[in-house]
Amino acid sequence: MSILLVAEADFVYLKEQTQSTAGNLSVQIDKLSEAGYIAVEKSFEGKRTRTVCRMLPQGREAMAQYVKALESYFQGL
Repeated sequence: MSILLVAEADFVYLKEQTQSTAGNLSVQIDKLSEAGYIAVEKSFEGKRTRTVCRMLPQGREAMAQYVKALESYFQGL
């Protein structure tokens, strides 16, 4: 959950933290962006592309609801 504690995270950081493949992470970033949960900014650093993601208020709210649902589920076990 340390990913949720940062204001923004670049692609490399997210890939390392989630231990995802680049392809899987790209798909998930696209889905989260389309849902309005994250903002994605693409730029260049030298010749390399840099992708930075920021969680939006709607994304934080969705995550909070998800955590509540999980807590409720586990309390019932």
